[in-house]
Amino acid sequence: MAPLIGIAANMEGAEGAGAERYFAGGRYVDAVVEAGGIPLILPIIRGRAAIKRQVQAVAGILLIGGYDVDPLIFGEEPHADLGPVFPERDEYELAVAGEAKGQQKPILGICRGLQVINIAFGGTLYQDLSQIPGPVLQHRQPSRGHVAGHTAEVVAGTMLERIFAARELRTNSHHHQAVKAVAPDFAVNARTRDGVVEGIENEPENILGVQWHPEMMFRHFPEMLSVFRWLVEAAGRKK
Repeated sequence: MAPLIGIAANMEGAEGAGAERYFAGGRYVDAVVEAGGIPLILPIIRGRAAIKRQVQAVAGILLIGGYDVDPLIFGEEPHADLGPVFPERDEYELAVAGEAKGQQKPILGICRGLQVINIAFGGTLYQDLSQIPGPVLQHRQPSRGHVAGHTAEVVAGTMLERIFAARELRTNSHHHQAVKAVAPDFAVNARTRDGVVEGIENEPENILGVQWHPEMMFRHFPEMLSVFRWLVEAAGRKK
C-alpha cells in the first residue's frame, strides 16, 4: 500500500478571526503522487499532543517552501531585508519536525523546509544573502520556475549523491535566506559555486533538505523526482 505523506501546510493571512487559509501548492501534491505516495495536507494546529497525533497518522513528512523564517527563533533581530513572517507556521513546523524525528519518520524539506529543518535541530540562517561575505550568485531567479538557474555541486559520499547518482546538478533557485551554522549531526550535501548551502542531511535519521524546488522541475527534468521517491520509499519502510 502506498504510504501517506503529510505535507505541512503553508498559510495565508486574512482579516477577521478564523480567516487564515491553509494550503499546499499543487506541484508538491503532484510530485508525491508521481513518486508513489498518497499526499495528505496537514493544517497548522496548536498543541503538542494534537501535532503528535498528526505525525502518527502519516508515514513521512514534507516541509515545503513559503515565507521567511522568523529570526527571533534563532536569537537574532530582523534584518532590513527580511520578508513577511508567520510565527505560528514556524512554531508548528518546528514541532512537526521534532515529532517526526522522535517517531523515526523520514522528513524531506524543500527551500524554506530545509531552513526549518536546520533551525529545528540547532542551526541558524542568514536572513538575507547580502549577509554572506564575498560574491554571491543569482539565487532569486527571474526565469520561469522550472528553469535550471545555477549549478549545485554534490558532496561525495552523501545520501544526496546516491539519490541522484551525480556529483553535479543544475537546479532552480528562489530564495534569499540560506543556511548559516549547520545543525549538529547534519552534513552539507551540496553547495553552489559561491559556497551557499544547497542541501543538508542526517542520513541515520532519514532527514533530507534541499534549497531548490524539485517540484517545479520534475516535469521538465524527471531526475528531480528522485528526492520524492526517496521520501516515499523511506516512508514505506516506516509504515
